[in-house]
Parts: sequence; C-alpha cells; structure tokens
Amino acid sequence: MDLVVRIEHWPLAATFAISRGSKTEAVVVVAELSDGSHRGRGEAVPYARYGETPDGVVAAIEAFRPVAQRGFDRSALARALPAGAARNALDCACWDLSAKQQGRSVHDLAGLPIPQPLTTAYTISLAAVAEMAEAAERAAWRPLLKVKLGGGPDDGKRIAAVRRAAPRSELVVDANEGWDADNLTANLAACADAGVTLIEQPLRDGRDEALLNSARPIPVCADESVHDRASLDSLAGKYDAVNIKLDKAGGLTEALALAAEAERRGFAIMVGCMVATSLAMAPAMLVAQHARFVDLDGPLLLATDRADGLRYEGSLVYPAEPKLWG
Repeated sequence: MDLVVRIEHWPLAATFAISRGSKTEAVVVVAELSDGSHRGRGEAVPYARYGETPDGVVAAIEAFRPVAQRGFDRSALARALPAGAARNALDCACWDLSAKQQGRSVHDLAGLPIPQPLTTAYTISLAAVAEMAEAAERAAWRPLLKVKLGGGPDDGKRIAAVRRAAPRSELVVDANEGWDADNLTANLAACADAGVTLIEQPLRDGRDEALLNSARPIPVCADESVHDRASLDSLAGKYDAVNIKLDKAGGLTEALALAAEAERRGFAIMVGCMVATSLAMAPAMLVAQHARFVDLDGPLLLATDRADGLRYEGSLVYPAEPKLWG
C-alpha cells in the first residue's frame, strides 16, 4: 500500500483568536493511502496544546510507512500510534480507502444509519467587547453561536454584549481553559444571566477540582480534558458533557467508540473540530449525527475550502459526497 503525506496551508477569512492565541491560517496534515486503484484521504490538525506540530505529525506518519506498505487494519493502527492527529489522518484515510475499495459508504461499513444534514454552531472569535458584539450582530440570524471567552476580566461584558447583539441565538461558551477558581463563579453567573446553554472547559485540565460535585448553573463540557475513552474516568462529577474531536481521539474509529461509551455513562455529546477544511469535517459528521451540540464550522472560517467540500446552507451542513470522503 502506498502512503503520501503532506502539509497544507489554508488562509482564514479573518484572524481567529482563543484564550491561548490567534492565527491567520489553518495548517493541516493530509495522509493518502492507495492500493494502486483506489485512494483514501484523511486530514488532521496538529494540536499545539498537546505539543503536536505539523512536522512532528508528518514524522509520526512517515514512521508508520513500513507498516502501511505491508498492509494494516484500523486495530493495528490503534496499537501502533497513540491518540492524536497522526492517527486521525491515517484512520480516516483507511476508512475512506475501504469505502472506495468496496464501493460502499463509510456509514454503511460502520453500521451507521444514513447521515442527515445537521445544524452547526458558528464561532465568535475572542476579541474586544465591541468587536465581539459586532461579530455576533452579523451572525445573529444563526440558531447556534459558539462564543470564545477566557480573555480576562471583561468576559462578563463580552457575553452580555453578545447576548444583546444576538437575542434569539442559542449560545455555547468556550473558555479554552482561560478561567481559574477565583473567577469561575462570577463568570458562570454572567453566562447564566446571558442564557448560555453550555460552557466548554472553563478551567485548565488537571486544575479543575473546583468543578468537582459543585452546583453549576449551566452544564459544563470537557474539551481539553477528554481525548479518548481512557479519559472518561477522570471526568465524573466535574463535567456534564464531552466534546469529541477526531484529532484528540485519534480518528473516526475511536471517536465512535468514545461517543457510545460517554453516552452510556450519562454524558451529553458535543462534536467539535479544529479550524480545517471539509475533508476533516466529513468523518466527524458521522459521529455528530446524534450529538446534542454540533460545532463543525471549520470550513466557514476559511477564505476558501477545498474542491468538493461540504455543502453549507447557512448553519445547515450536509454530509460529504463520496468524491470528498467516505
């Protein structure tokens, strides 16, 4: 089996900022597997929060080349590589290749129902209060907005301004570990006053004891604190939901298993993404079919998406066509 891996740069339509920093382009790693007649593709975004870099992910995939050339299955891949972007790219490429070889869809191979269009959140990037209010006003027609916070003492003003600008939108807040035990109560109260439905990762992973068995006015979702099924044991009593991202889980295979196990344990499901092209969103659409919250707006933040990308009609996103993936 032939393996090709490359780094791609996709400019953003505008600067994207969260509590840890900002960027103006999406840097993705694409893996392609070919048997000579059929080609499967997978796209991943190296997660700087966990020490991943584009070059490091490429190196991890290249190290897997001897195994790929001999032929492998997804179980062997899971044993060979840890959860993360490298395994995600290869796992999704493997699913795509299998679908092309068998002339069947990935959802059929996985025993899943035919995927349906979903309503995705649209992200309001972290910025000054007035800028976030203006961005929210432009997006106020969208049914679900994801608001980036974690920017210091003005977070209460930010979420209040967003709510005034988008009075009818459902709001999800993502603090990206930007709060601490000292300001948690005040920020939760400000979000409750704004009618926020869910808060993602308010405290830093490993420093989230303040959430343990606390009275929370709003459900709290683990993001940076959850990767794969092994993460779930540490979340009990702290979180009400989990944000499943293929780049953290290590691919579609583990993401589907994680969703099933998280639901069994009583967690609500959110399916999220990194800023990337439709090739990265396509497999996540399968995990998102029964999620309470869907955040697959990555391509909407790009200046241009790749050819044959997902179809977005406002906030409605449609499943991938086989020429893209799956």
